[in-house]
Amino acid sequence: MRFVTFSVGSGPRVGVADPERGTVRDVTALLPGGAGLLELIEAWDDLAPRLSDEAAGRPAYSLDAVDLLAPIPTPRRNLFCVGKNYRDHAVEFGRSGYDTPDRSEALPDKPILFSKATTSVTGPGGRIDPHTGVTRELDYEGELAVIIGRGGRGIARDRAHEHVWGYTIVNDVTARDLQRDHKQWLLGKSLDTHCPMGPYAVTADEIADVTTLQVQTTVNGEVRQSASVKDLIFDIPELIATLSAGITLLPGDLIATGTPAGVGIGFDPPRFLSIGDVVTVSITGLGTLTNRVG
Repeated sequence: MRFVTFSVGSGPRVGVADPERGTVRDVTALLPGGAGLLELIEAWDDLAPRLSDEAAGRPAYSLDAVDLLAPIPTPRRNLFCVGKNYRDHAVEFGRSGYDTPDRSEALPDKPILFSKATTSVTGPGGRIDPHTGVTRELDYEGELAVIIGRGGRGIARDRAHEHVWGYTIVNDVTARDLQRDHKQWLLGKSLDTHCPMGPYAVTADEIADVTTLQVQTTVNGEVRQSASVKDLIFDIPELIATLSAGITLLPGDLIATGTPAGVGIGFDPPRFLSIGDVVTVSITGLGTLTNRVG
């Protein structure tokens, strides 16, 4: 199923989207009062059968007529993110001069993990605030994000798939000068609106083999990034095992798995985003996420 969080002039609602038909079914009434997608994920085992049986009979809207929000508009805690997790991107980042402590092009031997503030989340079509008073070096990073379903700690690689509820798209927008100058990644990754997410949260059963998915990012229609998820240095089971070794993962947690080569700092000279630029991230089976700067 492809879930969305949307608005039709009132508060946020939960829907099941059918992109081929261009419709969304409002399933809010099938959920406990006040529940959003986060609560749906928490109670998935109980709610899934009813949603499967009754969603088709719920009121339908045109996808073009609703305001799509991020699938999880306010995550319960910071997003987990992974740096330098595609081989070619690790090389381009190392030679860019924005890495610390040096210009190493070596591949990481363990996942590089950081977080992104919940207040950075915005939805499909939402504007990316350029924060011109804070940064002059704005970059894009198209990524596959994993949505945790069943929580837990000490999750083994071979059981990791049991804890994946689904997937979505994120754009890990980055203020490169803040990332470089502060010698850490939280601040440069967490400015408001710098985590576009969506348009859909797609349940894992819809994706036969996540490693075959293709990630592509365009800026003003020009392809900048294109890679397969199979090219991850540390795959999804490894990321889940590493994070959960000492941190309890919770339902609805999001893990952004890393970005391919082709980011702005990978060019010589760098190609940073400007006001008016349109960034589009597409992933096979997960839809297309489009946002404008400014």
